[in-house]
Amino acid sequence: MKENYKGILFCFIIAIISKFIGDMYKIVGGAVFGLIIGMILGLFYYNKELDKGLNFTSKKILQYAVILLGFGLNLNEVLKTGIESLPIIISTISISLIVAYIIHRFTDINTNVCMLIGVGSSICGGSAIAASSNVIDASEDEIAKAMSIVFLFNVIAAFTFPILGKLLAFSTTTPDAFGLFAGTAVNDTSSVTAVASVWDNMYNLGSLTLDKAVTVKLTRTLFIIPIVLGLAHLNKSKNNGKKKFPVFIIFFVLASLITSIFVYFGFPISIFKPFKELSKFLIIMAMVSIGYKTNIVNLIKTGGVAFLVGFSCWVSIIAVSLIMQSLMNIW
Repeated sequence: MKENYKGILFCFIIAIISKFIGDMYKIVGGAVFGLIIGMILGLFYYNKELDKGLNFTSKKILQYAVILLGFGLNLNEVLKTGIESLPIIISTISISLIVAYIIHRFTDINTNVCMLIGVGSSICGGSAIAASSNVIDASEDEIAKAMSIVFLFNVIAAFTFPILGKLLAFSTTTPDAFGLFAGTAVNDTSSVTAVASVWDNMYNLGSLTLDKAVTVKLTRTLFIIPIVLGLAHLNKSKNNGKKKFPVFIIFFVLASLITSIFVYFGFPISIFKPFKELSKFLIIMAMVSIGYKTNIVNLIKTGGVAFLVGFSCWVSIIAVSLIMQSLMNIW
């Protein structure tokens, strides 16, 4: 702590400001504001004394955030109500990763950036990028670029999906169709919540669409586990043939199991809300660190192909989600 406290304290203070702004603009969220504020501060004032604390925040604290994300994941509920969404979730994750891989093969885009955008777009945005970045040894610039692209399309989705749902004539009397669509095609939890809540308000559905969408989103979150383990296996060539096993994923699973056991024995899931809130705040701290150490000028100059990857993944996920729902007669 003697070496790290300055950088950690810096990220903590900026994270408080970012969370405050993010709470006012929930569709954007505190993590994005943390990333942006960090970039701006790093552009005009960079203090090397913060480096060790910044590195600790962007690596270790980011892992702690992923672990805490497991609290609040009731596996019993997810498996019970999320089973029908599995074909769509698997299809959307697969198409996003395939599209990212194809673009990577035919362009000069950075491998890590491409991986992170594909994973972030298909699973759960910032949380998936946070978990994946630790096992592929992604740099701050790579994480920042992927985060920026994924969150951009996430915000666009938050504003446009209720309109799209209306144009596509989704059912306005049951939550299944639009809730499933929002839960599979919007990547960040805050934006999924915003989109589903708007639909509920438009058609007086109470919180039915929101409940459906969040359950589907939680089911997607569980796919962090196989994806991170798969990336750890693929990345072994960078570590002299040794696998860099993501130990934090074990703790993520344990946190989910603890939640499920407590709920099974009658405890309200709301008791885990502080852990989830802390997880979100730690992610904001990590984004401040990553933003501060990112060259924003270089990010803008080299972001063209990354934008193409993000857009392609986003559109393909929407298309596959709609096609699968049509085939499954959930409309």
